[in-house]
Amino acid sequence: MISFISYNEISVSRCEPRAVKCYDVIVVGGGIVGTGTALKLKRKSPQLNIAIVEKENDVSVHQSDRNSGVIHAGMYYKPGSLRAELCVKGMLELYEYCEANRIPHKRNGKLIVATSPQEVEWLEALIDRGFKNNVPGLQMLNASQIKQIEPHCEGLKAIYSPYTGIINFIDVCRDFACKFKELGGDIHLNFKVVDLQLAPEGDGSTKRDCNKYPISVVGQNKVLRAGFVLTCAGLYADQLAKLTDKCEDTQIIPFRGTYYILSEKKQHLVKGNIYPVPNPLLPFLGVHFTPKLDGSVWCGPTAAIALCKEGYKATDIDGKELCDMLKFKGFRSFIFKNFTSNVIEVLKSTSKRAQLIELRKYIPAVNASDLLPGPSGVQAQALDSSGHLVEDFAFSSTNDRILHCLNCPSPAATSSLAISQYLANKVDDSLKQLN
Repeated sequence: MISFISYNEISVSRCEPRAVKCYDVIVVGGGIVGTGTALKLKRKSPQLNIAIVEKENDVSVHQSDRNSGVIHAGMYYKPGSLRAELCVKGMLELYEYCEANRIPHKRNGKLIVATSPQEVEWLEALIDRGFKNNVPGLQMLNASQIKQIEPHCEGLKAIYSPYTGIINFIDVCRDFACKFKELGGDIHLNFKVVDLQLAPEGDGSTKRDCNKYPISVVGQNKVLRAGFVLTCAGLYADQLAKLTDKCEDTQIIPFRGTYYILSEKKQHLVKGNIYPVPNPLLPFLGVHFTPKLDGSVWCGPTAAIALCKEGYKATDIDGKELCDMLKFKGFRSFIFKNFTSNVIEVLKSTSKRAQLIELRKYIPAVNASDLLPGPSGVQAQALDSSGHLVEDFAFSSTNDRILHCLNCPSPAATSSLAISQYLANKVDDSLKQLN
């Protein structure tokens, strides 16, 4: 059992400035990137006093838990991008980490299946991208070879990716948190950050504290002080960035993914991951089949715009967050440019038949009665002011003591160890320059 620090254990306030706890580094966000980076940094520099602050009552509550659990191999991303580099590196490191720490996982492979001549052309371009990204083990299969791997799958050609796997990423995140605690790190739960500000010198603190720990990390009821702050806030990345920067050119848009679960009597139809060929003209990947470690098979997800950042249901809405989206010109431009595909995604999120049509392209034996209601998740995706999805991982530093993770969508969980090392190096370099 992991023991965390609650508000009651750190009774601090601006009325008691000398009781404010100080840290060399505070990581905002207890997801897989935040906990992973805190762990990497603690291992790299054990002398540092480091804390994680998380607004929920546990780590890994949102994106790190509510996802399909696929370990991606890295073929989709632009060659030379951080996303491509860190996915392949992170995937290999993740398998090693799971083996060493006995975290359940399975390397069950993936087929990316073309069902039309046009998709075959896209498939050939995709495997070339995979080779450029140094994705291991990729093979192009014909129709009969597809059957050898997935006997019930139909397709003209397919890319086989043997390094794609499945896992429960919440297990990884909690393992990161546990090891971080064992090394002496603190985790403050139920700590929602509402402001980041320079610590005022007149609040009774010593001059030394103001010089070494000049940033006040302000919660709803508590205040901590830091020498350096790293924000890994996922869906709220833009809001935290705006505390220290105008951040007018980028905004996080929440995309809700809903799944169906394949009935138990049809689970035998799917052995590994079965994916569509992504249309390079569209921003969405499309529905697919994802086996889980418990033997179930998830079908989906959709990619409908959620009406609030934690909009796990179609009826979830937050007026302020929706207004913020509508006011952002990049969001309005995105809706205009992708109107048809956005409507299709909304239709698929509300219509079983719409998803079934897509799924039956690959497994014709699936019927409507085989699709049972499943879970949902929300992915944080940054949009720029022109209405384009920010394709790469993005990090921003407008202050030599604050670094923001502005865009870490899929495959961030797969890449978490590589992203964590990348961020830990950046934080360490910044601290050395400050000292």
